[in-house]
Amino acid sequence: MADESAANAGFLRRAVGVFGYSRRALDLVWTTSPGLTLTLGFLTLVAGVLPAAIAYIGQLIVDGVVAAMSSDSPDTSQVIWLIALEAVVVVFVAASQRGISACQSILRALLGQRVNVMILEKALTLQLAHFEDSEFYDKLTQARREASSRPLSLVNRTFGLVQNAISLSSYAALLFAFSPWAVLILIGAGLPSFLAEAKFSGDAFKLFRWRSPDTRMQIYLESVIAREDGVKEVKLFQLGPRLLQRYRDIFRKLFVEDRRLTIRRDTWGFVLGLLSTAAFYGAYTWIVVSTINGGITLGAMTMYLVLFRQGQSAVAAILTSVSGMYEDNLYLSNLYEYLEQPIPGRIGDVTAGVDPSRGIEFEKVSFSYPGTATKALDNISLQIRPGESLALVGENGSGKTTLIKLLTRLYEPTEGRILLDGVELQDWDVETLRQRIGVIFQDFGRYQFSVGENIGAGDVRHIDDSARWEKAAKTGMAAPFIEDMPEGYETQLGRWFKGGRELSGGQWQKIALSRAFMRSEADILVLDEPTAAMDAASEAAIFDHFRSESHNKMTILISHRFSTVRAADQIIVIHDGEIVEHGNHESLLASNGQYASLFKLQAKGYQ
Repeated sequence: MADESAANAGFLRRAVGVFGYSRRALDLVWTTSPGLTLTLGFLTLVAGVLPAAIAYIGQLIVDGVVAAMSSDSPDTSQVIWLIALEAVVVVFVAASQRGISACQSILRALLGQRVNVMILEKALTLQLAHFEDSEFYDKLTQARREASSRPLSLVNRTFGLVQNAISLSSYAALLFAFSPWAVLILIGAGLPSFLAEAKFSGDAFKLFRWRSPDTRMQIYLESVIAREDGVKEVKLFQLGPRLLQRYRDIFRKLFVEDRRLTIRRDTWGFVLGLLSTAAFYGAYTWIVVSTINGGITLGAMTMYLVLFRQGQSAVAAILTSVSGMYEDNLYLSNLYEYLEQPIPGRIGDVTAGVDPSRGIEFEKVSFSYPGTATKALDNISLQIRPGESLALVGENGSGKTTLIKLLTRLYEPTEGRILLDGVELQDWDVETLRQRIGVIFQDFGRYQFSVGENIGAGDVRHIDDSARWEKAAKTGMAAPFIEDMPEGYETQLGRWFKGGRELSGGQWQKIALSRAFMRSEADILVLDEPTAAMDAASEAAIFDHFRSESHNKMTILISHRFSTVRAADQIIVIHDGEIVEHGNHESLLASNGQYASLFKLQAKGYQ
């Protein structure tokens, strides 16, 4: 018994706590459109008061008809005026309901957009580590799937609750004249259904959170099967049936839980709903017997029956609204957990270094990805001065790209420090820092935009500057094939939109290279496997051109092709996150270490 009481107390504490999001949702709706919110509130008040007025006028009409029928000289004018009055009130009720519906529809569009923008704005402030965390991705998925509709749903339920509470108060006031017990029966009969519904709402929310990873896997499988960047291998490797079967298996797993919850919810809803039905017909009998015994008039009987029926509907609507508000608050907790995700403060406001001649310095830098004990980089020390080039060599997964992520402040070092122009990287203003870096990652973006926008994305300040597009495209060796396109830089790329054109892998890489050159004032150029999809002739031309364009810049090149690496001023060989060799091409060949072995192995392939 004590355990059950503690469990109930815990449920009530959670319920009260979770309702704290109601005020925030109301604030959100109010700031989205104060005018629409006030209009919705006024119409809700009107719609709440008028139904009781209709019931009361109905009593007057029935009693007027009975009086006229028993009169020797009946006067129908009063009854006709009452009918006309009821018709006017009914019109006002209909108008208020239509107005409520219109306000809700407009608010739904405005609020859905605003919440989605809030979610995306938050995403822009997050670090790369957040997006590589599966638990955080679950939060993001939950917020995006439900939260954009829940604030308005909660507000609609709140106004509905107010409307039905007003109606119920007016019904109760009229029923009280018949008997206070009738009011208690009216309200008490709906409580069991409410408690059950609230319990099942909580269960549904827990189920929703529990299944987020599976839901994300379903979305991923859909994209692999149905998107152009996955369909080639799906068909070639005959993966379709296997992936589709996995999709079905996930559905069956989720469906079993959905079905169990639905059956329990509706079974208990039906059983407890019988109490409301029994209460109504008990009151029905009571009112009819009182009428037969002369306790109330026929018109009063009609009014009380209508009031009790509508009162039951109002109680059910109130309890459903409260239960729904509880459910909405649960889902809104996802939104606010996501929006309140803590972000490490990005300190730093330096916009110019103390000694530009020092360039980039890594001092005993180590780094481990969140949630892992293994070091992706361990005790890395190096320096690149202005006008120098550095090549990073090593097997896949050795830490080369991780080093670039630290340089661009997508991550912060776990140990050690990185300096630029004599100032620690974390002291730099992050926007100033990134404007100094032109970078192309091996997994560069292939945007479903125009050619010009794809190139212009490299410098958002000049994203619409066609002159810069053309200059960057020439530097990135993309100009020749762009100029052969009928629409030139306005050509839509990708197949997602009408008229889109798909490029070869090498052409996409030239677009990405051009994007890196959009930042003409950038003095740090980072090329991570920039020519992996190009033929040897294109690669040679790219790097000859690249060297001529970057003689006064600091350049970092990651490549597996030693024909491009050998021209770098410095070459660093990384293995398991550590620097194992450091020198230039000639010195590394002379030392006959790992670099020399890899160079000879690759050279042998061309003999």
